[in-house]
Amino acid sequence: MTQGRSIRLFLVDGTPNGLLTAEIMNWTGHVLTGPRTKLTELVQRPECGRTGIYFLVGPDLEGSPRPQVYIGESDDVGTRLKQHNRPEDKGGKDFWEKVCLVTSKDQNLTKAHVKYLESLLIQSASELGRCKLVNGTAHEYINLPESDRADMAFYLEQIRTVLPVLGLDFLRQRQSPLTQSKEQPAQQAPTTTFELNISKYKIAAWAQEVDGEFIVLAGSKARERWASSTDYASYKPLYQQLTEEGVLVADEAGGVSFTRDHAFSSPSAAAAVVSGRPANGRTAWVEKITRKTYGEWQDQQVNAALS
Repeated sequence: MTQGRSIRLFLVDGTPNGLLTAEIMNWTGHVLTGPRTKLTELVQRPECGRTGIYFLVGPDLEGSPRPQVYIGESDDVGTRLKQHNRPEDKGGKDFWEKVCLVTSKDQNLTKAHVKYLESLLIQSASELGRCKLVNGTAHEYINLPESDRADMAFYLEQIRTVLPVLGLDFLRQRQSPLTQSKEQPAQQAPTTTFELNISKYKIAAWAQEVDGEFIVLAGSKARERWASSTDYASYKPLYQQLTEEGVLVADEAGGVSFTRDHAFSSPSAAAAVVSGRPANGRTAWVEKITRKTYGEWQDQQVNAALS
């Protein structure tokens, strides 16, 4: 059973949209984040004079629902952030709207540590595919003792834990479904499989809910194109993104299939991509055995928990 964790958040200037610090119990790391509009105040903080890792985050200007992210390291983060704040034609970066930096409370992070950690973070973000990396490919950095590499692996896991709490999801691990078969789920697996069928277009899709994400399983079918003129809730860009990334690929039957499991933020987002148009996931998905809609199934789970 997963244990709970304590994360301490502090609103530096007392407002939810200002500077924010975060710490995890028994971890020497210290996280500071804030909007670019607060950069003047942020660079005056003592954390910015330390060695650390930083993330620059902003929207994708091409319309993708994924954010753009730059991951960097420095032994003087404040100076590096001032450089990134310059106009693009003067060596800066224009895309970012939010910054997050990770330093150490005991100041034991060295230049070698953060270069190795930067390499791990870039590799992880690239593999997860939750953001559009401005960095490009990661540079492998292995000039670190084995014990220090183990410490940085632990650091990475703490960063993975705290960043989603701050609204930065690009390092959050993708959860795997608890069954691999769509036709005969393993009897011992404590999970529920949902189906979405559109016989007119020969669409059949399967999904599972795992750790708050709605995962459409590999092999599921989807509409061969976005068929609605409505871009409701950005689902048309999401459909286009999944096509460009090779998650949705044309199959031999003339339709489109999911080449791998893909996690969506909600049943409605998943239903929209599968259907090729806006859809209410609470009614579109039905539980495989009882044939209850997702909404009915969830209501049953809530009532059972309260009874």
